[in-house]
Amino acid sequence: MGATIVLGAQWGDEGKGRVTDLFADSADLVVRFQGGNNAGHTIVIGEESFALSLIPSGVTNPDSTPIIGAGCVVDPGVLIAEMDMLESRGVDPARLRISPDAHLIMPWHKALDVAYETRRGPGAIGTTKKGIGPAYQDKVIRSSAIRVQDLLDADGFTERVELVAREKNTMLAAFGHDTVDASGTAAEYLALADRIIPLIADTALLVSEALDEGRQVLFEGAQGTLLDVDHGTYPFVTSSNTSAGGAATGSGVGPLVFDEIVGVSKAYTTRVGEGPFPTELDGEVADKMVRLGGEFGVVTGRRRRPGWLDLVALRYAARVNSLSALFLTKLDILSAFDELSVATHYEVAGERTEHFPAIATDLAAAEPVYETLPGWGDDVTAVREFGDLPSAAQAYVEYIESAVGVPIKWVSVGPERQQVIPR
Repeated sequence: MGATIVLGAQWGDEGKGRVTDLFADSADLVVRFQGGNNAGHTIVIGEESFALSLIPSGVTNPDSTPIIGAGCVVDPGVLIAEMDMLESRGVDPARLRISPDAHLIMPWHKALDVAYETRRGPGAIGTTKKGIGPAYQDKVIRSSAIRVQDLLDADGFTERVELVAREKNTMLAAFGHDTVDASGTAAEYLALADRIIPLIADTALLVSEALDEGRQVLFEGAQGTLLDVDHGTYPFVTSSNTSAGGAATGSGVGPLVFDEIVGVSKAYTTRVGEGPFPTELDGEVADKMVRLGGEFGVVTGRRRRPGWLDLVALRYAARVNSLSALFLTKLDILSAFDELSVATHYEVAGERTEHFPAIATDLAAAEPVYETLPGWGDDVTAVREFGDLPSAAQAYVEYIESAVGVPIKWVSVGPERQQVIPR
């Protein structure tokens, strides 16, 4: 496997958790390089299902070291809760390592997240209200940021919290929001520090040394390419770089180390929250996709917006990430449809284009141009060889592969580990 990046090729929720968990069976390290607990992923192992939002998927492999890199933001309460959940179910989280340079999500970040969204009213961008954006905002501002390594000095941490809280409470009061108790916050976080401090390590060095030794390292992305803060459907995006470039900056390695970049895509498309979505469906077909696909967010429980597969967006993701392979998920859900549509182009201002629009207003006005393909109707959940799929299902996969220009090396036909067809 070498150094492999696994990331979302759509708007998130593509099934990256189960893909990462599958690949983690042969990984020595699994590195989460961006995002926070706004990114839920579900791992199904036999009868067991683990819903995680912060700890890397590889934690279920006892021979793998899960790493939270410098590009992440960490809510200590959420982290400890996930560790306790895993431990109660027989998974040892003590192997986890956390970069000292990762930033902490503080109570004022969550309060400001709510205040900002409330103030936006109808123009809300659909955040998870977990404090992710305000935490990254402070990271960039620098003067009001608090990092994991600050927990190492209890007195300095308390002073830092009290200083920053004065600034943030002024803002919260101006919003008419409850302010934050600085001393209580410092005490709460320092009480958790005893669990976190033993996990702090120079993770960039750990990853670099592992690669130098020829060990297998998996880099796990959160959300999806179209939610990248620079290359996604801004402003309806997350606050970090979800595309392949973020794997280098968020983990502390150079871009030449990567051997494979795998994009995960559903056989259809979903997105959660606000923002443009050219192939979005409503009505009976949409409801059927949501029901059969279990399309509800792991973190928020929000219903995902469903749509047909968008090849324009998928080609864009392939280009932005230099994808070397695709992992196609949820092919089994499409067995319920007699005909399938795929968007091959957009119509923008009367012009047909195969490219994802660079201008936000063009994307908002884009109308998909569909091609209709036959469905297959048969249950495929027990199929394990590509040649055993119905001919129409094989043709659907091959059509996507040809249209995107990236080989589809794996196809999933169900949520469990063994329901994967390698090609």
